Amino acid sequence: MKGIRIVVTSKPRGVFESILVVGTPKPGVAMEIEPSTAPVGGVFSYAVYGTQAHASGHYVENDGDRKAIAILLEKDDEGGLFDRSYVDDEWGRIYWPAMGEQFNMLVEDVGGTGDDFIIGTEMMVDDGTGKLLTADSNAQAHPFTALEAVTNPLADHWIHCRFNGEGGA
Repeated sequence: MKGIRIVVTSKPRGVFESILVVGTPKPGVAMEIEPSTAPVGGVFSYAVYGTQAHASGHYVENDGDRKAIAILLEKDDEGGLFDRSYVDDEWGRIYWPAMGEQFNMLVEDVGGTGDDFIIGTEMMVDDGTGKLLTADSNAQAHPFTALEAVTNPLADHWIHCRFNGEGGA
């Protein structure tokens, strides 16, 4: 992890958006719009990536499916930290990144050596959690590249990454 914020890039070029958070995700996960919930005052609800698979027509069936990436940010306007989980229906913010920007993304602990990686490892988004995993050969997209090495983490953890675009490297 680099620093204490989700957005590492010093001059972000993407788009910030206020949202209502569905569930209890931590900052640094990929999010998607919740289509069955009406906006409140023009503010839409977002859930972690892949939780609306099939039923909503979002076509996310597997880890690494190609989809627009929105990153959940910490509540820095209220002194929130990167590791503080949101509460269901809480106001939050997401960030739509530009290619080449850098982030601290939450990586899923898969046990064993499955979550060990080196600088340059391509990462995919896990369907249903929005966390990153090491990309496999079935992934349509590798939207992030690890910019630090991690060995034997004991739990989910944040890693310094570069955004490669929705399609990946």
